[in-house]
This record gives sequence, structure tokens and C-alpha cells, in this order.
Amino acid sequence: MTRAIIMVLDSVGIGAAPDAAAFGDAGADTFGHVFAACRSGRADRDGLRKGPLALPNLERLGLFAAAGRGESVLRPDAIWGSACEISRGKDTPSGHWEIAGVPVLFDWGYFPHTVPAFPAELVRQIVDDAGIPGILGDRHASGTEIIREFGEESIATGRPILYTSSDSVLQIAAHETHFGLDALYELCAAARRHVDPLNIGRVIARPFTGESAETFARTANRRDYSVPPPQPTLLERAVDAGRSVHAIGKTADIFAHRGISRVLKGDGNMALFDRMLEAVSEAQDGDLVFANFIDFDMLHGHRRDVAGYAAALEAFDARLPELQAALRPGDLAVVTADHGCDPTFRGSDHTREIVPVLAFGPGIQPKPIGRRETFADIGASVAAHLGLAAGEHGRSFL
Repeated sequence: MTRAIIMVLDSVGIGAAPDAAAFGDAGADTFGHVFAACRSGRADRDGLRKGPLALPNLERLGLFAAAGRGESVLRPDAIWGSACEISRGKDTPSGHWEIAGVPVLFDWGYFPHTVPAFPAELVRQIVDDAGIPGILGDRHASGTEIIREFGEESIATGRPILYTSSDSVLQIAAHETHFGLDALYELCAAARRHVDPLNIGRVIARPFTGESAETFARTANRRDYSVPPPQPTLLERAVDAGRSVHAIGKTADIFAHRGISRVLKGDGNMALFDRMLEAVSEAQDGDLVFANFIDFDMLHGHRRDVAGYAAALEAFDARLPELQAALRPGDLAVVTADHGCDPTFRGSDHTREIVPVLAFGPGIQPKPIGRRETFADIGASVAAHLGLAAGEHGRSFL
């Protein structure tokens, strides 16, 4: 029996999906546009990075080939290809659930691009249930920008900041100490109950620290309150079969803690990589390690930070040899993504993109697998590798 590791590089899409135009994302290409910006020098930043995008390990595993970057001269040393999403959203739960074999084939609820964005009755229910004096924000916004705008007033009044995006989400920001982290979590749990009838995918707690607009910073104590997947995912099937599932980062929250044996948190991609290596060192035969690397999306994609995005890719790439050294004979590791978030594209929302599928490990024979019709092929392949029962969706590429 062998082990499997799934690494989701949050938002590292590699080109507009065939249906991107229906989402307003025709022309989006997260990896391609970051790659081009680096080659032209537009992603240079003193003290951070400079020059063409340097990803020798991901290139060797087939990322450049999967993304159609003809500049690569290396023959991929892995199973390599790409996958399209069949879920109806371009959000994080949809992407992760589909990777785990359960596409979202229903429509999420969304909040309108109006001010206010939230129904008055919903706000009243949340305020009354949580016993808060009111709310601030109440619109579509960037999290960092709306905290900068309303953070001082939130501290002074005790009113949390509620905002949304193009995803099916209600985000609630409040100060970790002045409002209280536990109070924020309790507020989000209350909000979760009241958005259920609206079919909203997630309520996200967004704690921040600092005492002024210039010093506010979001912390690693984010917590997602997700609806559970509509069917058993790869993770649940693994646990039901007596295996352990080691969830790294926000993975457990994304799956509403269904099919999770152990949660390992970390502040940022490098800390998350450390926790992943810790899980790999302790995982037993038949176990699954499922990691989400959030910085690409949260810190760089949404903030339109091309240089930061490039630097994060290079930092992740530099650590891949550590993972490969920790793999045992028969292990399978997969690098993929859940959607795009093109930092060069208009707006700051997720983009509908195809994602890379790079699978490798001791004894895994390299081969191209083309463009898969659904992310669920990843889950089907991992299930086959682990000897688990097949799910309803997806075909193994092994």
C-alpha cells in the first residue's frame, strides 16, 4: 500500500478555460501572464526578485509544457497535463471538491453588485443573533482595502466589517483583540446559519491586527465556515476505509471538516510547506496528505501583485526537492490548482481557467495525459493509487 500527496497551488491557473467567456474571463491566464511579465522585466522588484521566471523543478515536472510554454527545453519527468472545471463556479470550494471527485453541479447563491450588497433582513438576523451594534462595509470589496477604510471605525464602534466578492461568500473582518477572535468566530457561526437558505458557499472570518489604517494586517487566524460537499469526497472515502487524511492549511475548512483526520496550520506558503513535510514524514501507508498553498491567491492574485506572485512561485519551486527526497517508493504526489486569479487581469476576482496536473513519485512513469475534461480525474487517479473505491465522477490517468 502507498501514500498520496495532493498540493493545490491556490489560483495557479494556466490559461482561460473553454467556457471562460461565460464568466467574463476570456483572455485570463494567471501563469502565462506572470511568466510574460517576468520575461519582459515588468515583474522585477528590488530585494524580491528579478529576471525571467525561474522554476527549474516545476519545469522539469511539466508545468511549462502543460501551460503551452514552448520555451521549455526539458522533457517532463512526470505525468503532465491539464484539467478543465465542470463545476458551475470558479470558487475555492468548487475547485477543491471537484479535485476530490465531487463537482459542484448546482448554482451557488451570490450577493448583488449593489450598495448595500446584503439583504436588510439577513443583516438584521445576524445583528440580532450575535448581539452586535451593527455592521460596516456591506458591499463587494477587496479585503485589505475595506479593512483599511473601515478598520478604525470598527475598533471604535465594535461593529464588524461585512463584505463579499464575485464568489459565493460572506466575509467578516474584525480586530483580533478589540473585537476578539472568539467573538469573531461566534459571529461567523451565527452568520453561517442565516446564509444557509441563500445557498452561500462560505462565511469567512478575517481577523486583523494593528491600530491604524497604516498598520492593519490580516492574520493567519482566518477560518472558513463552508457548507459540506453534497456527496462523499475522496477524503471521506479514505477515512471510511480506515486511512488518515492529513489536511494542511485551510483544507479542512474547505471540506467543512468532512473526511479529515488531522489538521496542520501554518502562516504562509513556506510554513505550510513545513507542515506538509511534517505530515509526509508521519503519514502511514494508505494515507492522504492534502495541502492548500494560499499565498498565491490571497496575497498576490487578489492584490494584483505580479512580482509577489512570481516570487511565491519561485519560493515554492525551490522547496520541491525536499518533498521529493521525503517520498517513499510507491508514493504519488500531485501538483495542481483550483482556479485562476490573474494578477494582470481586470478586477481582483478569481478567473475561470484550466489548471496544471503534474503527478510524480518514485516509480511513477512520465507521460503526457493531455487536457482532462474534469478536475475529478485527479481524485479518481488518487483513489485508484490508494486502492479506494471509485467515486461517481472522474477517470484515472494512471
